[in-house]
Amino acid sequence: MTTGPEIDLARIRASLEHGGYEMRGATPKVWWFGNTPELVRKLGELVRDGRKKASAGSLWLWEAEGEALPTVGEIQVVIDWCGAPLAVVEITDVRVVAFNEVDEAFAIEEGEGDCSLKWWREAHWEYFSGELPRIGRLPSADMPLVCTKFRLLHAVRAA
Repeated sequence: MTTGPEIDLARIRASLEHGGYEMRGATPKVWWFGNTPELVRKLGELVRDGRKKASAGSLWLWEAEGEALPTVGEIQVVIDWCGAPLAVVEITDVRVVAFNEVDEAFAIEEGEGDCSLKWWREAHWEYFSGELPRIGRLPSADMPLVCTKFRLLHAVRAA
């Protein structure tokens, strides 16, 4: 990820432990959804509230940024734009799927908008149309997406 919230692992760990979640083992990956403060907040709150249980990102962006794909069983901390933790999740499924092969069930699990496949396709096409040009790509119906599902382990109470 090239831009986004500032990550202060010690502050995140302390905040989670203060909120009743004990961090065990290695520090989990810290993550956010979206590319603007407003979208990061909105999507993070959907995760924290248990409505968002999946996410789709461009494989091309993952590759361009040198990021390793998530793995099943991986624990991640979802943060807001200010770097405050919102939730802790566990990855339950990771698949690479073409944009035009994403189905209604996945759109429902993403928990965004009205949860319809039509809304999902329109919103994600718009998102990728803004993000992909920075790596010299344009969206296409067969562009590969990393479709990740996760389960909520801990929700940080809203302030």
